[in-house]
Amino acid sequence: MRIKSYIFILVLCSLLFAPKTYAGDTVHYTLQACRDIALTAGTSAKSQEELQLAAKYNRQAALAAMFPRITANGGYMWNSKKAHLIADNATLPFGTTTVGADGTASFAWNPESNLSQLITDVEGTALEQPLRDFQTSAGQSIADAYKIVYDKLTLDLTHIVVAQVGITQPIYTGGRLSQLYKIAKASENIANIESDAKRDEIIYAVDEAYWRIVSVRRKKELTEQYHRLLCQLESDVKEAVAQGLATQSDVLQVMTKRGDAEVKCLQAENGLTLSNMALAQLCGLPLSTVFVLDESELNNTSLPVDAGDAETAVANRSEIQLLEQAQKIAKSNAMLAAAGLQPNIVASASYIYTNPNAENGVSNNWDGKGYFSAGVVVNVPIVHADDILRYKAAKHAANAVALKTEETRELLTLQITQANQRLMEAQQKITLARLTQDNAAEVMRMAEESFGAGLITASELMQAQTAWLAASTDVIDAEIEAKTTETQLRKYTGKLR
Repeated sequence: MRIKSYIFILVLCSLLFAPKTYAGDTVHYTLQACRDIALTAGTSAKSQEELQLAAKYNRQAALAAMFPRITANGGYMWNSKKAHLIADNATLPFGTTTVGADGTASFAWNPESNLSQLITDVEGTALEQPLRDFQTSAGQSIADAYKIVYDKLTLDLTHIVVAQVGITQPIYTGGRLSQLYKIAKASENIANIESDAKRDEIIYAVDEAYWRIVSVRRKKELTEQYHRLLCQLESDVKEAVAQGLATQSDVLQVMTKRGDAEVKCLQAENGLTLSNMALAQLCGLPLSTVFVLDESELNNTSLPVDAGDAETAVANRSEIQLLEQAQKIAKSNAMLAAAGLQPNIVASASYIYTNPNAENGVSNNWDGKGYFSAGVVVNVPIVHADDILRYKAAKHAANAVALKTEETRELLTLQITQANQRLMEAQQKITLARLTQDNAAEVMRMAEESFGAGLITASELMQAQTAWLAASTDVIDAEIEAKTTETQLRKYTGKLR
């Protein structure tokens, strides 16, 4: 039972809070509901969120660059031959030692050596053979000793393995890392400001489409009412013709006016269809959607802003905020150029393991324990003319952005003032248009009574009806103009959301 109760509550809430829909894709929405749908349904808002996330991670990456960086490296190399630090033969003053490809060593005495000369001098004597035996054994001893050195200085580099784990910490970079962080932070702010500006643009476009539907629908109803008046007048004139009180020319004039009214009704119907499609496209709804909109806010327009509000509004405008962030970036770029003229200090430490290792001679065993190394690198620029010129260029670029900011501030102040004046004019237009409409309605009522009494012609009555139509249209235009101008003023003053 409890589960069924929960399901009943969920279904009831969905019926209460879901937008009302009727046959023919007709939907009832308020202005705020249309805004919310447009802000969540469009892909532009989602893409802006992705840009904000990208800027956020770039700022975090710039901050992480200030902390130690740990890396691990490994490598393997195979070589087809060993490395010999000394040659396989050595020529000495008294002879030549040779190590053969098979690993045997031999020594050839130089005939010019003292020992060879001594043997030559004692040839044929009893000392010759002992000296020759001594020469042979001494030469072999020299060859064996050379082979031992040769073997010790032969490195087995067939398989080389290197592994390294290191940490690097920047100590002083002339302010480069801090300026990069400031640039990334300003870029993140720019992404957020652009997101808010994009939301304002969407809201403004929805408001325009919303009130356009209201305007076209009201004009359509007004045109249909005017058409009904002409149809009634045509019937009355035809009856007057039958009684001999009017001419066929009067009938033709009324029929011509009625035809014009029918064309206007068709134009209004087409305009309403296109206006519905435009709002549906902004809200991400089917283009066949027919909107029934809440018009209760049409006559509620805010009061004009004063000078103090205008100054605050200009400071909060996205254009000014974007230029202020651009100015921060320009200043940081100048400091980055100046950082190229500052010393750089970086500390590093590593643990390195190699095989072959050189802990106790050069060995190919895996018993090596590796070794630690640590150091500090200092780079001091002495003559960097390009960095000096870049610094000067960046300073002038920052000055240009500052001047652009002041110019934009003045233009935005003028823009708000103009919108404020247009809103006051629109409010005055509403008052005058309603007064004119009341007068035109009274004139039309009196003309209808006079026509019924036969005091005026059908042409004069149609003039009164046309004047009433024009006055009523002016009221609608004035009300919509005031509402759209209010929306524009809210956008300019940062109060649209």
